[in-house]
Amino acid sequence: MRRMNDWVDGLTLATALGCGLMAGVWFAFSAFVMQALERLPTAQGVAAMQSINRTAVLPPLMIALFGVALACLGLIGWSALNWSDARAIWVLAAAVVYLIGTVGVTIAGNVPLNDALAPLAPHSEAAAREWAHFLDSWTVWNHVRTVTSLVAAGLLTAGLLQD
Repeated sequence: MRRMNDWVDGLTLATALGCGLMAGVWFAFSAFVMQALERLPTAQGVAAMQSINRTAVLPPLMIALFGVALACLGLIGWSALNWSDARAIWVLAAAVVYLIGTVGVTIAGNVPLNDALAPLAPHSEAAAREWAHFLDSWTVWNHVRTVTSLVAAGLLTAGLLQD
């Protein structure tokens, strides 16, 4: 069994764990949170999601999401300088998958939907129209984040197993 022997292994392990954590967060939303919100009366579902979105931008989630992204950037830099290392291709692939599929999708897919929902009065007709669209679109983008975070964790783990 390969032993962790340098800072790159430590960073790779920490990043893999962070990707796994993010996959779990997104999975919870895909598996049951969004379904639970959809079962509520529209105004209650909208109000609950608006509250979730306000708390999601607080430090715990932001540090996890963007801390992993920062670690991925570091691993990309290391990979570029150490291409002959057997771990390089694995950590590079993981970092790209996470940055595009998790962070990129969050910024380009989920956040605009959150922003469109934010100013609406939960009991308004506009909120009801937006909510139907929101549930489908947001959840699809969230599935992408779930899968890409998990794939990134797996690729990083595979990188740790390289000799």
